[in-house]
Amino acid sequence: MKFLFSELAVLVNRAQQKNNLRLLGRFLLVLAGFFTLYSVLFHFIMELEGRQHSWLTGFYWTLTVMSTLGFGDITFTSDLGRFFSIVVLLTGIVFLLVMLPFTFIQFFYAPWLEEQNRARTPRALPEAASGHVILTHFDPPTAHLVEKLNRYGIPYAILVADSEEALRLHEAGYRVVLGAPDDPATYERLQVRKAALVVVLNDDVTSTNIIFTIREVSEEVVTVTHVDQDESLDILQLAGSTHTFQFTKMLGQALARRVLGYSNRANVIGRFDELLIAEAAAARTRLQGMTLAESRLRERTGVNVVGLWEQGRFSPPGPGVRIGESTILVLAGSGEQLRRYEALVALPGGTAAPAGPVLVLGGGRVGMSAVATLKRMGVDYRLVEKTISRTLRQDERVVQGSAADLEVLVQAGIHDTPAVIVTAHDDDLNIYLTIYCRRLRPDVQIISRATLDRNVKTLYRAGANLVMSYASLLSTTILNLLNPEKLLVVSEGLNIFRAAVPRPIVGRELAAARIREETGLSVIAVRRPEAMLINPDPGTVLRPEDELILIGTAEGERRFAAAAAQDGKSALRFPRSKTR
Repeated sequence: MKFLFSELAVLVNRAQQKNNLRLLGRFLLVLAGFFTLYSVLFHFIMELEGRQHSWLTGFYWTLTVMSTLGFGDITFTSDLGRFFSIVVLLTGIVFLLVMLPFTFIQFFYAPWLEEQNRARTPRALPEAASGHVILTHFDPPTAHLVEKLNRYGIPYAILVADSEEALRLHEAGYRVVLGAPDDPATYERLQVRKAALVVVLNDDVTSTNIIFTIREVSEEVVTVTHVDQDESLDILQLAGSTHTFQFTKMLGQALARRVLGYSNRANVIGRFDELLIAEAAAARTRLQGMTLAESRLRERTGVNVVGLWEQGRFSPPGPGVRIGESTILVLAGSGEQLRRYEALVALPGGTAAPAGPVLVLGGGRVGMSAVATLKRMGVDYRLVEKTISRTLRQDERVVQGSAADLEVLVQAGIHDTPAVIVTAHDDDLNIYLTIYCRRLRPDVQIISRATLDRNVKTLYRAGANLVMSYASLLSTTILNLLNPEKLLVVSEGLNIFRAAVPRPIVGRELAAARIREETGLSVIAVRRPEAMLINPDPGTVLRPEDELILIGTAEGERRFAAAAAQDGKSALRFPRSKTR
């Protein structure tokens, strides 16, 4: 009973519930009015039939008829009385059996149930919370980011304003906090002052309000904001955003730079102090057709081939691995070493541009960014888009029409193009266009965008040579901002790690440590107090004070950590130094 009264008090204290209870009270007054009126008419008609009953009997009869119980112990004998009984019965059916239950549910039970659900959703983080990431928007890319945060053990909290969505996410296992994103008290409850990062992925107007509200609570917390429109960059920076990124534009640039055969330049995708990580296409270079051993890249340029991308699959290097036309090398080295690589692999007379323009399917933000990048690279292109602006209509490189129309694709140059970039926002359409273009041109390079990470493998099966995910680009950027001194994610599935030299291999040469054989990781640098050894010689002797910088997958990092933590006693055993 005490619990019931407390719940009623909660309902009464809320303004909306006060209004609901007021409407419910009016309905009950109308019902009581009908009840009283019918009781009076009962006595009047009974007197016409020559019978008399007490007032209590009148109320009793009205209640039994309106509630459809109808005991039948008191009945009318005249047609007027029977007609009156029908009216009372129909009124009872409408008001007691139909309207009353729905009114009770709408004005009493549903608000009470909603309050119960709201109470199940957390409204604050513990005061001890620190080093967490706050997410102010939830969508599939955010879910992918949450998955990455969980993988690396980074705590997070998702701010949700809608109680139903918050409850749904809470029951799905996400760490959710219910609150208004434009209320400073919400960020107080989120312990924003002790947060490692706030990620704001809302629309530009909402993001500006959120950033400005956060700055009322904390001026120091680092924020990352996604920007849709160019004109919003300055506004969000003025509002107080620490980092502003146009992820869709970044994705378009990355897609365009992956077109093969136009340049032998090494595209830097990650930086670890003076150590650079780059991707370089092997198409139309001296390397095409060679094995890694035959290329002698390390000996001749100093760069270290730490992996290869082939049809979206990353594989560790091996001396017998053959470099094909679609191979993309992952290189580690200094700026000077990468320049020596570019000079070595260049063909005499330079790289001949492929015949035909590159096709860009889709003129959204990603597509227009890809077009702008191709233009800067000096690459001819054709943009295919259904709806184009008046300015684009005057550009002869823009083809208006559906990319699913064969005549449109033929007009754009599908039979001559060396590459097709698929940039639609809808993954279903991207899969459709990838299959269509692959059937038309089995030999063409197809680079596709994926909005949802789960569709990456599907696009590869559809025939794409390379797929880049918006969700992966977002997650990579956020993770690099969180732990730049410990972890650098250079691409999906490829990370750089720092690690102390495990005790079992202190005093041994790097080659004898067998790190690549045991873990799949490559040592790309050894940091010492006096200097950093980039791509160290296999004969380098590891010292206790050295710090290894390794590149590979997260699984490789776990294998390395397990071997180091067990001091050589785990399933992975580092060779022990003979000097110990």
